[in-house]
Amino acid sequence: MSFVIGRGTNVSHWLSQSKRRGEERRSFFTREDVQRIAGWGMDHLRLPIDEEQMWTEDGRRENEAFDLLGQALDWADAAGLKVIVDLHILRSHYFMDKSPPLFTEVREAEKFATLWRDLSAFLKNRALDKVAYELMNEPVAQDDADWNRVYAYPYRALRELEPHRTIVLGSNKWSQCATFNALAVPANDPALMLTFHFYNPMLITHYRANWVPRIAQYEGPVNYPGKQISDADWAKLPPAMQADLADENRHYEAAAMESDMALPLAVAKRTGYPLYCGEFGVVKNTPDDVRIRWYRDIVQVFAKHHIAWGNWDYRGGFGLVDHDRKETAVKIGLLG
Repeated sequence: MSFVIGRGTNVSHWLSQSKRRGEERRSFFTREDVQRIAGWGMDHLRLPIDEEQMWTEDGRRENEAFDLLGQALDWADAAGLKVIVDLHILRSHYFMDKSPPLFTEVREAEKFATLWRDLSAFLKNRALDKVAYELMNEPVAQDDADWNRVYAYPYRALRELEPHRTIVLGSNKWSQCATFNALAVPANDPALMLTFHFYNPMLITHYRANWVPRIAQYEGPVNYPGKQISDADWAKLPPAMQADLADENRHYEAAAMESDMALPLAVAKRTGYPLYCGEFGVVKNTPDDVRIRWYRDIVQVFAKHHIAWGNWDYRGGFGLVDHDRKETAVKIGLLG
């Protein structure tokens, strides 16, 4: 496989999960950002794109969005960065959906393949060692077998069109480690990379994150390494909150990270495919000293097991830089 990567970052909230359009979208991510990332010694970008940004409802290309995608790939190539193009959100699938139509309607699975055929038509002339395709971000099928069935639609289509293009494939339920054994991994693929996402422990990574209400209800001090909520602080919590968080508040350190990654590591070893952690991070609400310790531990675990990684994200709530492009504690923890 010619697409080989080490460390990179996610270009979030640009061609994905954003209502920005026109000049606001064009200026959100620039050539200077790409050069800055390369200057830090990173070697790749994971670039999320959404169906609703890239195509109209009747399947026509949104030309400006495709132009921005092509421009970003040109910038990355000039800066010596590789790119994983990640189809992040479909109209039929969002990673917070309870019952996405993608898994219940055959026409949506067929459309999934059609989108990738069109992306391939746009991207196929990019060098195999520079651009890879991630089929979809964080599938949330109710049954693991449904993801195995549905991902086969674009996978087969792409292998007919581009047999040697690197395809990045993750497991069901947010690409979490725990579902990796259920992933039907293609055999004898010339260019396959397995991916997982890592946000453990949630009391640290999603501290006071309002989109995770069960975690956000706790607003007291947190710790890492060790127990996220100290025994003294735990004793002050209402019984209902203790019941909600009992499974979350465990002793956690680098060894626990390693243990939680055991399934992806085992599957990668068994199949012989390289392993990539395509998302991981700690939200800005978490105290900086805690964030730095967590990041330093996880990159050591990645290095020990030869896991390539792309943190979530470059610019945002988990970012290497904030919305004003000022470096954050994440930069210190990841890169020094």
